[in-house]
Amino acid sequence: MPGADRPDPREPAGGADGVSVVAAPRASGRDWLFLGLLGLIWGGSFLGVELALTGFGPLTIAAARIAMAALLLGAIAAMQGGLPRWSAPQGKRIWGHILVMALFTNAIPFCLLSWAQREVSSGFAGITMAAVPLMVLPLAHLMVPGERMDTRRAVGFLTGFAGVVVLIGPDGASGGGDAIHRIACVAASACYAIGSINTRLCPPVGLIAYSAAGLMVAALVLVPTALVIEGVPALPGLTAFGGLLYLGLLPTALATWMLVSVTRSAGPSFLSLVNYQVPIWAVLLGVTVLGEAVPPTFALALLLIVAGLAVSRPRAQRLGP
Repeated sequence: MPGADRPDPREPAGGADGVSVVAAPRASGRDWLFLGLLGLIWGGSFLGVELALTGFGPLTIAAARIAMAALLLGAIAAMQGGLPRWSAPQGKRIWGHILVMALFTNAIPFCLLSWAQREVSSGFAGITMAAVPLMVLPLAHLMVPGERMDTRRAVGFLTGFAGVVVLIGPDGASGGGDAIHRIACVAASACYAIGSINTRLCPPVGLIAYSAAGLMVAALVLVPTALVIEGVPALPGLTAFGGLLYLGLLPTALATWMLVSVTRSAGPSFLSLVNYQVPIWAVLLGVTVLGEAVPPTFALALLLIVAGLAVSRPRAQRLGP
């Protein structure tokens, strides 16, 4: 997913492949460059799905992108010490979180988005992803110590939720599709929020190893499921194959390495700024590449969601590192 579909770093500073949860005081030019590229890469994932759908079924798309990323990150994790050990301290608990991550950060939302985008526009799907940080707020209130829903966060959540209501609406803000397909996009963003909370509650573990393990588990679930339900896909055209290759290599694999780099040097609060970029890139790419229309209600919905996100963030995060 987009920014929020990747796990939060959870390892003490100085770990072999982990990252510190303490934000660095300043972001370098390289950090800003990577932040912009991450927004573009994750925003482009919705375009990638649209292209892949011209030759593949939605389950096959989700399974293939996860399998490709699992192979790449699995190789990187092997070079950095391997996957989290079951026998390690809290190893069983970590693998429990990995299972939840596999389902709610990878398998379920990827399937929901691929299925929904057969009917809704890529711009619509991208805008719904802006609601992920807002959906984290009530979940964190219930599950994360010290993350209570105060007045500021409640106002931000309600403002952003109004944007979600406008976006879904009776006609889905003219984003196409029926109510079920539009709700599927919102359900995918809710999955990413659950995945984010799950990772915040996970004991300290290297992000690359954690991500690789989650992708491998998701691939073990989805690949046979896709083969049983959709069968072996026919030889696709270049457009569909290119879209699938993009999904597997960039937003699902390369972006994780970039995320680690940015978080190590500039901190997770700086990285969270990517949430503002993803829906904008999704809409721009949908317009320029696919010729999608941008109804005025898109702008209103996005404005409300981003305003709610801005209000709900702590002052230190709004000002940046």
